[in-house]
Amino acid sequence: MSLRRRFFDAVSRRFFYGWTMAGVASLGVFASGAGQSHTFSVFVEPISRDLGVSSAELATAYGAATLVAALLLPLTGRLFDRFGPRRALAGITVSLGFACLIFGAAANLIWLTLGFGLLRFFGQGSLMLGSANLVSQWFSARRGFAMSLMALGFAISMAVHPPLSQYLVDQIGWRQAWIVLGISTWLIMLPPVLIMIFDTPESVGLRPDGHSPIAAAGNDNTPEITGLTLPQALRTSSFYILCFCWFGLSMMTTALHFYQVTILTFNGVSTEVAAFVFTMSALTMVVTMPLVGRLFDHARTRFALAAGNLITAGSLIAMSAAGGVGGAIVYALIFGLNNAFNLTMFGYLWPRYFGRKHVGSIQGTGQMVAVVGASVGPLPVGLAFDLIGDPTWLLRLMALYPISAALIAVVFLRTPAGVTDNAHLE
Repeated sequence: MSLRRRFFDAVSRRFFYGWTMAGVASLGVFASGAGQSHTFSVFVEPISRDLGVSSAELATAYGAATLVAALLLPLTGRLFDRFGPRRALAGITVSLGFACLIFGAAANLIWLTLGFGLLRFFGQGSLMLGSANLVSQWFSARRGFAMSLMALGFAISMAVHPPLSQYLVDQIGWRQAWIVLGISTWLIMLPPVLIMIFDTPESVGLRPDGHSPIAAAGNDNTPEITGLTLPQALRTSSFYILCFCWFGLSMMTTALHFYQVTILTFNGVSTEVAAFVFTMSALTMVVTMPLVGRLFDHARTRFALAAGNLITAGSLIAMSAAGGVGGAIVYALIFGLNNAFNLTMFGYLWPRYFGRKHVGSIQGTGQMVAVVGASVGPLPVGLAFDLIGDPTWLLRLMALYPISAALIAVVFLRTPAGVTDNAHLE
């Protein structure tokens, strides 16, 4: 008997194995921090000084690389559908570690752009996509709560990666810091991926959410996993409404992550306090995330999605008004709640509206749209700094997007015909 099977048998005697998958997915989301904007935020100034690039040039490189990476995510989603989360996550983890090493060796703007692209594709894109895919397969009725547990990894990353990166930059320099991040990615993710993951509950005789095992239910045949195909999803209005929401949420949140330290220090907050705001937001995420997850499991989804959009609008307005330490604290609390909503919705919405069977390809396409939004998010703020020296009014104008998305979701978003799971959430 393999080590992986022995581990499964030992855990399953104590509790539903899906919670172990949620834990591995949470580690994956944490490890994706190497490719997340809150980590890059610490490196903006030292990279600019070392390579002699402006804020707009750096934001353009970041945006262009993220855009190219986004176009590859539908392929990643199809790989998850074909090979399963375990094999796909193993390859992504190895690749993300090497991406960190490549980024740390960047000698010019072109090399830096390539490094950005690799980190965004394997970290913010593929590793998060795979983690959400894993949880989606193991949970249905309790998917919102399970996704909120997965998203704790992002909260921990926000609490750990910025101050850790700042410490590494101060002690050994920004290039060597990326070597540490790359090696730590391998150490954190490869053992649990290889030892703990099973792709679906049906593959080990279980059902989603810990319902009665297949054999105990009197059915020796593995039940069929249902859901729309990607072409079927593309023929629904719900897909495009979700993409509109996700484009905006990703755009606004990435802009705030990427320029958080820069904007707060511009408003008179010290660099150390600005970096600590990430930790405060992370703590807010930890406190509120289980409540957000339960909200999605029990409330009508379109109203929960609208609430998340409105909180994003509030984050933009709070950042624009964050003058001094008090304003930074208010922003940190709102932004932490914003991230709790976004990280829960990230893996929740696609299987909720389109089923589990082809969720990899559907979510990969949806995530491509979100990452395109992330690619353009920092650029307007960078231009506002370079051209007028103040991003305040731009941030307030940007808040109109998530407000309009909230209205559209409430009025028009519905479950497509043929998807029957979680009808009580309609």
